[in-house]
Amino acid sequence: MSVADEELTPARPEDDTRQRLTWLGHSTVLLEVDGARLLTDPVLRARVLHLRRVGEALPLDPQSVDAVLISHIHYDHLDLPSLRRLGRSSLLVVPSGAGSLLRRHGFEHVIEVEPGDEAQIRGATIRATHAEHDSRRLPFGVETPALGYLVSGSVSTYFAGDTDLFGGMGAIADNLDVALLPVAGWGPSLPPGHLDPRGAAEALGLLRPRIAVPIHWGTYRRIGLSRDPAVLREPAESFARFAADLMPEVEVCVLPVGGSVDIEMRTTLQRAEDER
Repeated sequence: MSVADEELTPARPEDDTRQRLTWLGHSTVLLEVDGARLLTDPVLRARVLHLRRVGEALPLDPQSVDAVLISHIHYDHLDLPSLRRLGRSSLLVVPSGAGSLLRRHGFEHVIEVEPGDEAQIRGATIRATHAEHDSRRLPFGVETPALGYLVSGSVSTYFAGDTDLFGGMGAIADNLDVALLPVAGWGPSLPPGHLDPRGAAEALGLLRPRIAVPIHWGTYRRIGLSRDPAVLREPAESFARFAADLMPEVEVCVLPVGGSVDIEMRTTLQRAEDER
C-alpha cells in the first residue's frame, strides 16, 4: 500500500534534508527525515480525561507537519482535540478500523494501515508494524490493531507506540538507527501490553539500534500522584541503567521535553566507531 503526498503537504525547500527527532512529551515525537516531517501520537493539551500534563505543551506549527502517525486509539494516543489543533486537513496514518471515527469528526485525509502496509511521505517510507497491546477505545469504541511504525530514508527510526515484547520484534529492521521505546505510563503501575524500563532494555537486544530514546514517561500524571521531577525522571534513568548493562553498545539519549537528537550526526559517528 502506498500513497502520493505532493498535493496534501505544504511545499518546503528541496534541500530540507535534516535527520532529526524532537520529543514533545509522552509519545509525541516530531521526526524529520529526508524532507518529511512526521508527528507521532500528538497529545498537546494540559488535560486529557483524568490526566494532567506536567509543564506546558510546546507550540507546534500545523503547516510544518506533513503527516501524523497514530499508533492506536487509546485516548492518550489518539486525542481528537489535539488533532483538531493540527487541522482537519492533516494527513493521518491510522490503524485499520480507526478511519470511520476520524471521518465522523471531519478529518478529510485518512490512510488506514495494517502491519506490513507502507505509505510514502515525501522522502520517507513508513511501514506499519505489529504492536503487542490491547487497543480498545472504551467504553463503546471499535477494536483496532495497535501498531508501531518503521520510518525509513537516509536513516531508519522505529516508533514502537505502546507494546510489550513480541516474537517478531527482532525482524522489524536490519541496521536500525533509532528506537523510540515506551518505558513507563501515567499511573503507579503498568498493565500487560507495555514495556517497563527493564523490558524496554531487553527490546534493545532484539532491535539492536544505534540510538535509543525513551518515550511515554514523565509527561502526564493521574490526579493525586507525585509530580516531583526526580520521581518523573526515574523510569527513563532506570532504562538507561538497564540498557548500559544489557546493551552497552547502544547510545541512550534521555531527552527533556522539547529536546532534539541530530540522528545523522550521531549515527555517522557510531558507524565510524563500529568500523575501527
